[in-house]
Amino acid sequence: MKTRLIAKTLLTSLGLFVLLAPQRTHAQLVPQPWVSVGGKDGDVTYSIGARAFDWGAEFGIGPDSATGVDVLRFLSLPIVSPYVGLGYYSEDKGVAVSGGVQVGASDNLFLGVGYNSVRGVNGQLGIRF
Repeated sequence: MKTRLIAKTLLTSLGLFVLLAPQRTHAQLVPQPWVSVGGKDGDVTYSIGARAFDWGAEFGIGPDSATGVDVLRFLSLPIVSPYVGLGYYSEDKGVAVSGGVQVGASDNLFLGVGYNSVRGVNGQLGIRF
């Protein structure tokens, strides 16, 4: 029970930190798309997403063919970009929370790892234009 309280406190703190952090003045004008594959409870999950101005949206397909959309908020740091998000999924899955990090692998490529309460753990591959 104590570890659940600590985990919820940390997730809430990170979420508030990301949402209230000041934005960079030279935000990217072209969206950065990505694809993601993951799994939860033995089911394969998929999603596609895009990010612009430190905000993102992700459309995902989870277990039992549940579909949903997540709204994400990024914190742009020099190499890594942590994010938190909130979404809604069909098939009685309801509200989903998500979080993760994206890391620049090269000038035009980034990798990421994330967790979504409906879609589980996922890996991401994206491009920058």
